[in-house]
Amino acid sequence: MNSAVKIKLLKYKIMNLFRFKNLSSICVNVLFIIGFAILLQSCKEKSKVNDSSVTAIEEEPNLKGYTEYYQVETGEPVALVFASYKTTMLADGKDQSLLRISATDSSGMEIKNIHKPFKISVKGDARVSAEDGSELKQVSQSDTLSVWQSNIENGVQKLYLIAGKTVDRIQVEVSSEGLRNASHEIHTIPDDVELLQPTADQITPSSKITPEMLGADISFLPQLEARGMKFYDKGVEKDAISILKDHGLNYVRLRIFVNPENPQGYSPEKGFCDLDHTLAMAKRVKDAGMNLLLDFHYSDTWADPQKQFKPKAWEGLDFNQLKTQLNTYTKSVLNKLKAQGTLPDMVQVGNEINHGMVWPEGHISNLDNLAGLLKSGVSAVREVDPEITVMMHLALGGQNEETVFWFDNMIARGVEFDIIGLSYYPIWHCTLDDLNSNAHDLINRYQKDVNVVEYSAFKKAVNDLAFSLPDDRRNGTCIWEPLNTWSKIFDEEGRPLEELEYYDQFALDYLMKKD
Repeated sequence: MNSAVKIKLLKYKIMNLFRFKNLSSICVNVLFIIGFAILLQSCKEKSKVNDSSVTAIEEEPNLKGYTEYYQVETGEPVALVFASYKTTMLADGKDQSLLRISATDSSGMEIKNIHKPFKISVKGDARVSAEDGSELKQVSQSDTLSVWQSNIENGVQKLYLIAGKTVDRIQVEVSSEGLRNASHEIHTIPDDVELLQPTADQITPSSKITPEMLGADISFLPQLEARGMKFYDKGVEKDAISILKDHGLNYVRLRIFVNPENPQGYSPEKGFCDLDHTLAMAKRVKDAGMNLLLDFHYSDTWADPQKQFKPKAWEGLDFNQLKTQLNTYTKSVLNKLKAQGTLPDMVQVGNEINHGMVWPEGHISNLDNLAGLLKSGVSAVREVDPEITVMMHLALGGQNEETVFWFDNMIARGVEFDIIGLSYYPIWHCTLDDLNSNAHDLINRYQKDVNVVEYSAFKKAVNDLAFSLPDDRRNGTCIWEPLNTWSKIFDEEGRPLEELEYYDQFALDYLMKKD
């Protein structure tokens, strides 16, 4: 554990020791200063401690670099990559987000020597400037769409997006002839929203979460099997879950929708990923001797940063009724899993909820409502079984400022949880180095384990990164849908690809050879 973490924990222990005594805050701070001085002498490291937040990432020494995993010197570009370092902005006419534009080859590696012109278009109330604040060449402008010209030089171009004063969604897209486009959706929120920071008492260190996770989200499996797909290992047909376990994976993640069988739901009529399918899959997972992470989407269809649609059955409820319904639904699902002896080991209260959930009431523009819904969900989990680990999951792998904004405001509003989950897809979530810095900073600030709970590309790098986090706060990874999507580990006939063997080594290196 580094000195910054030790310093913060020392302060917490002092504050908690005297919380119920009639001591003034001055006395507590004096005690903290004494302990702080002693720790500095023993560690011989320079660190700063703020009464309301933990040391920032700039003070974390000797972070490992990951550029070799995602950059090559030269190559043939096929796609643009566009990262926005904030996807939630204040509609105050001046809030800025750094934009990073690059180009990748067919394997997804960023090309360092590329020089390429591109256009950046903005639909909504915002404008773009150069990194130094100067104006870009504008190609066209209308009431709804503005387009500028810029250039990737030496592999990367950095710009700034400046929000206007309209509360809305801003669509930003980069394009270049012959390359695949890339885009982001930015949500702007009222500039008078109450922004809060947690007190030291509210940042409660969680216990180390065990076991560490080498997991896979395989929620598609029943659909694949319904199509007749089979899976093989070493030429022998086997259950896909057993194959994953045989190659070192110890966790399965399952998503659940409220009523996916609805006409506008995830799986009209068939209802894949509903409660019945989840019960059946949970039994298979537990029978295989694996751990279970249950991912509540709180929707009839996909819930992610750009859509968090309210379940049809919950429409028309006022906010108090909505909180009650979310609590009741969560408990009902968990109690049915409990009745068949397959309680999840970990639960996500919402999926990729950096822009909120159960819209419109729980949108990020209403921080109090979002906190209220989250507390209802967490309370339900705790009521069924307080030993279940509760995760908060954001699709902000490398976006540190926005991640801190989200957790600060939720923790300050009384949302409690055990572990932080991050999605990392390089086309949206910045660089691997950004992911690494963000994870370290979150550990230092909030004293929670961190898990890269969704990823696909850069398998070796992501697992090396996640399992290189401090031993007392690393929790591992969960690859998203490796059976049939994106950077998968089985081919179309269900036969293993080379990538499956990576997990044998991951298990050996990270789960079996812990220092």
